Amino acid sequence: MTRVAAPKLLLILALALAAVYLFPLYWMYATSLKGASEIFANPPTFWPREPDFSIFPATWERRTMDTFLWNSLVIATGVTTLTVLLGTGCAYVLARYRNPWIDIGLFAILMLQVLPASVMITPLYVGFNQLGLLDYPRTAVIIAAAGKSIPFYIVLVRATFMSVPSELEEAALVDGNSRWGAFFFIVLPLARNGILVLAILTFMQAFGEYIYSKSIITTQSLQPASVGLSGFLGPNSTDWNGIMAYAAMYVTPIILVFVILQRRIVSGLTSGALK
Repeated sequence: MTRVAAPKLLLILALALAAVYLFPLYWMYATSLKGASEIFANPPTFWPREPDFSIFPATWERRTMDTFLWNSLVIATGVTTLTVLLGTGCAYVLARYRNPWIDIGLFAILMLQVLPASVMITPLYVGFNQLGLLDYPRTAVIIAAAGKSIPFYIVLVRATFMSVPSELEEAALVDGNSRWGAFFFIVLPLARNGILVLAILTFMQAFGEYIYSKSIITTQSLQPASVGLSGFLGPNSTDWNGIMAYAAMYVTPIILVFVILQRRIVSGLTSGALK
């Protein structure tokens, strides 16, 4: 294989993989515009014959999506804020005070992340009930989801802080800065790309949180959009038009955030945030 053919082959392979990965997203948007009979047509149509855009405002109004999306935004913002505030400081300390036991402990904590949320929900529910947090269900969900996200955040942001030379801090201390000053004015600006990447990933994950919200939040007006989507599933029929339209409006904000911030995300990835 020549040197010219190899990059072209890799590009074709990458485009093919991207097409396979993005096809379900395209199918969601296309199906949302189809009529009820066309959805079950055989062979299937890859583009609706008569696109019906009225399904989007109808679904928005019928399912009160503004309330669901607002709740998802509140939960995602709360989880991201709590994770960044608590995780950044922990990651910095663990990056500067290196010890084999710290590495072992972080590895053990990270391995606990393989436990599914469905396993953790029962003890969390009992604990929140004892603390009275079930009276504030969105707060309980934020704490539970943040507890799941913080270890992953700490491990990856720690790698970012480790890539910042400690000599820069020592020079700042010699110049009269305090430890806090060296952290906020020297280290934190150099690590901002990695922190931003992990904050975005945390927000995206929390925006789609389902298990904790479904189990803890019983009031419909406080439920996020992920839980609201299950309202389309009935015992005798399924509103596929509504499901696809709802899902399209649900994921579009996340896609837009990713597209707008893609340069910063790539910059954070290439600067060592996800070593």
